[in-house]
Amino acid sequence: MNLQGKNILVTGGVQGIGRAIVDHLHAAGATLLVTDIQAEGGADLVQALGERVQYFNADVRANNSLEEALAWLSSNNLQLHCAVNNAGVEHAPKPLLECTEKDWDNTIDINLKGVFFCMQQQVKAMLASGGHIINMASVAGIRSAPSLSPYAASKHGVVGLTRSVAVEYARAQIRVNAVCPGIIKTDMMARAFEHMPEHTQKALVNSHPLRRLGTPAEVAQMVGWLCSDESSFITGQCFTIDGGMTA
Repeated sequence: MNLQGKNILVTGGVQGIGRAIVDHLHAAGATLLVTDIQAEGGADLVQALGERVQYFNADVRANNSLEEALAWLSSNNLQLHCAVNNAGVEHAPKPLLECTEKDWDNTIDINLKGVFFCMQQQVKAMLASGGHIINMASVAGIRSAPSLSPYAASKHGVVGLTRSVAVEYARAQIRVNAVCPGIIKTDMMARAFEHMPEHTQKALVNSHPLRRLGTPAEVAQMVGWLCSDESSFITGQCFTIDGGMTA
């Protein structure tokens, strides 16, 4: 896959799936603008990858979180070709009646409102020349997720945003798609597993017919393909990477 000449913005790109996406896109030749709230991790990322990577400290909960990154593109007369809205957060699994307002607000603010704000800034930057926005959703955005009601609500919202904005801006040649991973082996998933008994953990793993968890690299490969010109006639779609969970 050749992504040389493409300028791609990735939110939440310092660790987990985001870092795997950054590594994969960089290896394919893209220039990366990476945002996160982990300044130290961002510095390490730049040092590790060297050229073609710019890091910007940004909290997606702010409606101007991408201002610095987009200004950097503009000052260098560069186009934003793709944006990957990956920044997200989980909460401890618990039934609805045990969920707190803090659980709800923090999850929705980052996972849904954050994507909403980022898409507004990205669409504005892409209006003149077109582009592609890829939102990180989840299988929890297309099916039930017991004990994860706020998380499921946030990811269902991302799916709805993806489909709606894809239709709104198709004539401007702005494509919008979503990626819906199953259970992926990340630090975030490990934290969730800490709150579950062993039999529940095994049941979740076995909910994938392939009988294993996915890897961040496997998600990154799908994102890389979507960032390439090979996906040029695809918009408004949700791609599941779930080992057969939703089959």
